[in-house]
This record gives sequence, structure tokens and C-alpha cells, in this order.
Amino acid sequence: MGLTLLGLFLEFLTKSKFPQPFLRPPKLDSAVTEAGKLEPMARKDRPAKKQTAASRKLNGGEKPLRGAERSAYFARREAAKVLRTVLEGDARRRAVGSIKSLVYSPSIRNKRATFALVCETLKHLPVIKDVLRATNVLNSKWKRQEELLCIIAYDILFGKESLATGDAEKLLLSRKDKLRSALVHLLEKKRVKHIKELMPQCKISDMPKPRYVRVNTLKMDVESAILELTKQYAVDKDDMVPGLLKLPPSTDLHKHPLVINGSIFMQGRASSMVAAALEPKPGWWVSLLSTEELIPSDVLDACSAPGNKTVHLAAIMKGKGKIIACELDKQRVKRLEATVRLAGATNVKVKHEDFLKLNPEEPCCSKIRAILLDPSCSGSGTAIDRLDHLLPSYAAVLDDTGNSDRLMKLAAFQKKALEHAFSFPAAERIVYSTCSIHQIENEDVVKSVLPLAASHGFQLAPVHPQWPRRGLPVLDGSQHLLRTDLVEDGEGFFIALFVRKADKRPQEYAESETCEGYRSKRFLRKKTEFVNYFFNNRFRMLLYPPFRLKKQR
Repeated sequence: MGLTLLGLFLEFLTKSKFPQPFLRPPKLDSAVTEAGKLEPMARKDRPAKKQTAASRKLNGGEKPLRGAERSAYFARREAAKVLRTVLEGDARRRAVGSIKSLVYSPSIRNKRATFALVCETLKHLPVIKDVLRATNVLNSKWKRQEELLCIIAYDILFGKESLATGDAEKLLLSRKDKLRSALVHLLEKKRVKHIKELMPQCKISDMPKPRYVRVNTLKMDVESAILELTKQYAVDKDDMVPGLLKLPPSTDLHKHPLVINGSIFMQGRASSMVAAALEPKPGWWVSLLSTEELIPSDVLDACSAPGNKTVHLAAIMKGKGKIIACELDKQRVKRLEATVRLAGATNVKVKHEDFLKLNPEEPCCSKIRAILLDPSCSGSGTAIDRLDHLLPSYAAVLDDTGNSDRLMKLAAFQKKALEHAFSFPAAERIVYSTCSIHQIENEDVVKSVLPLAASHGFQLAPVHPQWPRRGLPVLDGSQHLLRTDLVEDGEGFFIALFVRKADKRPQEYAESETCEGYRSKRFLRKKTEFVNYFFNNRFRMLLYPPFRLKKQR
């Protein structure tokens, strides 16, 4: 009965002439039959979607791109953008970030295709450039889009042949035969039979490397992170660094919600040891002898970008105190600020400034108690993990003698930066670290500054004593230095800790302590002063009235 009434009512609505807004218009993919029912339309009868201006522009005014064509088109453009950033940073020897970090940034949509294009193009880059020069493709018009042409040339010569979806693709496809002829001629000229013989060879360890993640305790406690991660992976706590978790090799967490919201950071074990070696305390304070004034002390991260160690310091300090993060490069400052925002580290102040130009006598620098110095280095200890072995400069990085001009310049800068760190008057702990395997950047730098360090009251102190691998025996105190092995540990890091002796601090500073300790001592001092004042004055006046009257007169 109910269905019959409903059918009559719908028929009445269909035949009645109501105003148009009263009735809901039919869907585009359906049609109204003579019976008044909606039935799906055949695909060929459906109205075609309008061609957008963007689609016409991508395809040179022809039919719009669809599906795989559009995805491949944008992947090549995104890969070209990443490739340009990588090559510019490699030429200046100051990378904005690693290949992985650039590809997996939020601005890249098709991350998997972009990553594959960038890596494969870098592997074949010398060959591709020779072929493009031989065919005279890199003329004045296309010189500015050299990276894009390299990406497309890789697709034509070694990958999937590109479709004619853009002007650059059409240009190279029109010269496809010339490009392949130039490649054959290059193989004959080099007297090789296969293209692999022209590519630089790199020894990479086949040992699987675990995935380490550090829990950002500013947003989540360790147990909650373990509970969430164990839903998908096997998780173990690291026995060296608090809050560091070990996951199976090849675990991909780039799209995990905890990574996206900054609750955990993908950070290597050796990299996490650096901030832990500095051991900053939450609520550090310094008291002045001259005024007995309580001054909060600061922590300085001298060369802080991209910021993983900076936010690790903030987590160790539980968001208290103040961390000054210095970075000279403008692009790296942006990345540093993004990392700080993601971590929720509100106690970090980013300074776009050169660490070497900081004046230790200025008020903002005179309260710095601990310094983390992780200066620019060759990166030879993380080259494989960062995919730096694909870069043009990698041949110089793996120079076994360690005496290349670049390493000499890096060592000179590292020594200058470490010497400057000793000049901060309130500094008590200084950590010097590199991700290099070369002695010239590690033990040699430390050895060269030992006399200056001793003059300021600093001496080498043990770093993570339970770690088995120590520094090379080329200086006194090498047993206090820490090294990680590139093959056995997957990363090649070096850490040195300098601690200032208690009797060598400047005279204007009293013994530094935590805020809680200082307040406790101050309370006891004030209590003692009150008791002494009461018994020496007020109580005496009560016992001796004549003395009180004499005082009043």
C-alpha cells in the first residue's frame, strides 16, 4: 500500500508543471525515460567534458591529456625541478637537501615516478649530456630547460619512449633517430659494448640497513608511538639513544600519519647520537657573581639546517629553555623553519646568520652554555644513504687519500668554526660532529685545536662510552672520540665532545646550575638571612627596651 502511494505521488510530480527549481535535475550520466524513470546513459551518449585551458596548453592546443599521459607529463616536470636543485647544490657544494628529502617534500605529487626519473637520469647523466651536445639540442632556446631535456632524453634512450605531450617532448621525439645514432657513435668512440661500461661504478654494501625513527616527545610519548607502529611493523627500542626505534629494513614511512604530522622523524642512529652527546638540560640557568642575577642559559646549534638535530635538542630539553639555530643559506633556512614548525619546537629561534660572524660578547650570545657544531663536510659517511653517489662530485668525495682540494678547504672551515666556538664565555659543552669518513675532517681538525681548547679550559670527554668504535689513534685522547663504520653501521659519523673544567670558567660567572637547584639554594639563603636579621635586631629590641627607645629618638 505504501509503495503504491509513493508511486502515485512520484507520477504526480513528474506530470505536474511545477517551477523548475522545485524538481531536482537529472544527473549528467543518466537519462529520463518515457516512463519517468532515470536510467544510466551509454558512455558514447554522455556529454563530453569541456577541455580546460590548462589541458590545451599542456598538449599544444590538441586534445586534452588523460590518465597516464597527464601523470607522466607532470612527473617529468617535477623531476626536472628536483634535478635542477640537486645539480645546483652539488655545483656549489652546499645542497639544500638530499635527493630523497627533495623528492618526498609535500610539493611533489607523483613521488614514486619522480624519484625513479631523477635517480635514473643522474646515473646516465654524463652519457645523456654527451648525446645532447652531439645532436646540438642544447641551443640558446632550450638551454634554460636543460634538466627537462635530460629527463626526456633518458626516457627516449633508456626508458619508456615519451609521448608527444609537450613542446620539449615533441622536439626530442622529432630527433629520436639522431639521438640514438649519437649514442651508438659514443659507444664506438669509447670502445665499449654496453652502456653500463660508461657509467661510474660505485661499491654499495648489500647488507640490509634497519630503518630508524626518532619519537618526537614534544608531540607523542615513546610508548604511544610504539603501540601505533607495532600495528604494522616489528619495533625495537634502541639501547643507545632514548626515544630511538628500530624497524625492519626497507620500511617505507614517508606517507605514515606519524611522519606527516611530525610525531616521529626518520633519522639515522648515528645522527641521533650527536644531540644526545651534548646532553642539554631543560631549565639550564647561569648566575652572575657581580649581581647575583639569575639568567636563563641558551643552547646554540651553529650549522643547523635541515634541522633534525635542532628539534632533537628541543625534545631533549622538553620544550624549555631556548635554542638558537643558525643557518647561512637562505634556501636551507626555509627548510629549517619548516622542520621546526613540523616538530612543534616553540623554544627554537631560527637566525639567518653566519655562525662565524656571531659576536660572543653580545648579550644574546653571552648566555650560551652548550654548542652543537655540525659544519659542512664532504658527506662521505652518508653518501650512499643520501644517494650522493649519483652526483657528479662523488668521485672527488671517495678519494681515499683524503687530500683533494675540496677536503682541504672543508677542513680549514671546520677548524675555524670550532675555534670560534671556544670563544663563547659561558660555553661549557661543545660537540663537534661530521658525517665524513676522512681523517682530515675528523681527528686532524680536533688535533689542530687542542692547544686553543686547553687555553680556554676545555678538554676532550668520553662520548657514549658504551659504543665500541673509537677515534683513530693519531692524537692523545683518541679513546674519547666516537666513530661509526660506513659498512657495519650503515653510516660514517664522527663525534667529539669538549667539556670546560669547572675551575676554568670566566670569573664573572658563578657555577651554572638548573633552575630548580638555583631556586632551592636561593630559598635557603633568604631563609638564613631572615633568621639572622630577626635575632640580631628585632629580638634584641624586645629584650632591651631602653635600646629600642634610644633607636626611636
